[in-house]
Amino acid sequence: MTQLNLHVTPEFQADLRRLQRLRGLRSKSEAVRLAVREALERDLRGAARADFHEWLGLGLRAPLNPSPQFASHADLWAESSGR
Repeated sequence: MTQLNLHVTPEFQADLRRLQRLRGLRSKSEAVRLAVREALERDLRGAARADFHEWLGLGLRAPLNPSPQFASHADLWAESSGR
């Protein structure tokens, strides 16, 4: 199984815990899989179009890495000098 790492807001975590309680799910992973699966099934049935517009920019609201390995995006792609 492929691993997917998500950085989420405290509000999203609270919603995920609520989904876990409502559906009797044991883990956050199960809750995320269920939510995505149900959204895809609704979309494929054409019953309702999933609107992920609210997700735009969500990653930008996640906490930043306090000690990044690279100072900038340019440094990430620059050729290393001796590393």
